[in-house]
Amino acid sequence: MHTPEAPDFCSASFLNQHVHSILDFYEANARANDGGFHQCFLDDGSVYDRGTRHLVSSTRFVINYANAYRHYNTKHYREWARSGLDFLTRVHRQPAGHYAWLVQDGIVTDNRAMAYGHAFVMLAASSCLQAGIAEAEVHIDEIWQLMESHFWEPDFNAYADERNGTLDVLDDYRGQNANMHMCEALIAAFEATGLQRYLDRACQLAQRFAIDLASAHDGLIWEHYDVSWKSDMLYNIDKPDDLFKPWGFQPGHQVEWSKLLLQLNQHKPTDIWVRRAIELFDTAMTKGWDNEHGGLVYGIKPDNSFASTDKYFWVHAEAQAAAWRLYKVTQNTTYVDYYNLLWNYSWQHLIDHQHGAWFRVKRRDGGSYDTIKSPPGKTDYHTMGACWDTLHVL
Repeated sequence: MHTPEAPDFCSASFLNQHVHSILDFYEANARANDGGFHQCFLDDGSVYDRGTRHLVSSTRFVINYANAYRHYNTKHYREWARSGLDFLTRVHRQPAGHYAWLVQDGIVTDNRAMAYGHAFVMLAASSCLQAGIAEAEVHIDEIWQLMESHFWEPDFNAYADERNGTLDVLDDYRGQNANMHMCEALIAAFEATGLQRYLDRACQLAQRFAIDLASAHDGLIWEHYDVSWKSDMLYNIDKPDDLFKPWGFQPGHQVEWSKLLLQLNQHKPTDIWVRRAIELFDTAMTKGWDNEHGGLVYGIKPDNSFASTDKYFWVHAEAQAAAWRLYKVTQNTTYVDYYNLLWNYSWQHLIDHQHGAWFRVKRRDGGSYDTIKSPPGKTDYHTMGACWDTLHVL
């Protein structure tokens, strides 16, 4: 595959064009007859599974198209977002009030209530409200109430992770990933509604995870905890490549928290947000950058060796957005260098210049695993979101 000459990655024109190229990849085949979205795409954009509806993809497509409408005023994107939101409430939503994790051929096959998934329901509803879909507002409050009743642990200032399908059994696992995305969703809910409770809770989560709990690990954020919110250093120790709960320190999550802290700083300026954003990003780039092959690795062991050397699309996209925000807030051009370094690696290895969109994952040396571009969970929400976030502060 021919790699075009690298453009000016700092250009608004390039960023908008790149988003359009990703939207174009999904345009022909994303919409499904059931009102939701197809979620399983090969490299060429063809659909390899028409029946799977995973909550993460169902919500992220809504987010994508609501935000695409907001940025480009393309009418059918708002209709797609509205239809996708309707699918969520009509198919994923369960009698107990939560949203099922997995639907297969119209039948719920996994009705667990996952805090991670509900963060994206809130983010989808918030994105829709910002796109002028007024009926979405009730769903923001609905998820707030659900999370408050069934997941919020006030003694720990954090959300639990998983309940069963009737909501009466709470799993013992506790994790930072769901809380990180709840922070993201709460920021969006605040921006959509103006309600202070959402910003206040987002700040609580940032304090808890980026400062309090991180202090036990020299400032880095660990993934897994027990019921008392003590670090569980053995959970998934044999699964450093797990999609949602990988073992090890995740460079991608350090830089994602860095971005979120800087978003919070826009709404509620606090020196600690900026300081911690710098520390998290700098440490992720120092410990996570692969000096031999380039790119950020997926996981780092507590001894600072690599736990997983795969190169994931979302890790680099989130790092790009964080780098640009750090440059804007510090005026330190080192972060422009990081931004361009990350984009150049992505341009060479992670972006499909033939068919469009980003490859999901590459081997350490840049080689491919398969021809699956977007399995359930991947909708290029990270890559377009990073471009839009950069444009926001550009």
